[in-house]
Amino acid sequence: MITQVFKKPYLYFFIILFTVYLALNITISQFYVTVQYLPKYVETIKWEELVISGFLTLIIAFLVALTGTLIYKNWKERISVKKQTALVSLGTLGGLATGVCTACVAGLFPLIFGLFGVSFSFLSLPFKGMEIQLLVITFLSINLYLLMKRKGC
Repeated sequence: MITQVFKKPYLYFFIILFTVYLALNITISQFYVTVQYLPKYVETIKWEELVISGFLTLIIAFLVALTGTLIYKNWKERISVKKQTALVSLGTLGGLATGVCTACVAGLFPLIFGLFGVSFSFLSLPFKGMEIQLLVITFLSINLYLLMKRKGC
């Protein structure tokens, strides 16, 4: 079942989902602004945290695109995927909430909390928000497993 995702026409859908998710994540978290300041603060940046957070973001984008493509494929085959659709939507929102670099940028949740006058930053968490990314990866992986198990693959 997963190998079918990487064949036409589903490969195109996968690439579009992956690209759109990353573009949304970069735009919402304003990582494009952070990148401009990397050369200026090169000595103060914790590179291991930035690289790990970026890698986790790529994993989340891959899982969102993979699960979304499988849901689309099942939908085309008239297989009910309401529960998995809701779960991948929650996983996508969780991934967008952390941004690309959880320690560098605000992300979606702090932005929403800021509208209500509540100050919040993932930087205050023990692993600077990477635990949220790991939770989202776990969540999306379980959703993918349940989706494949249901289909019998």
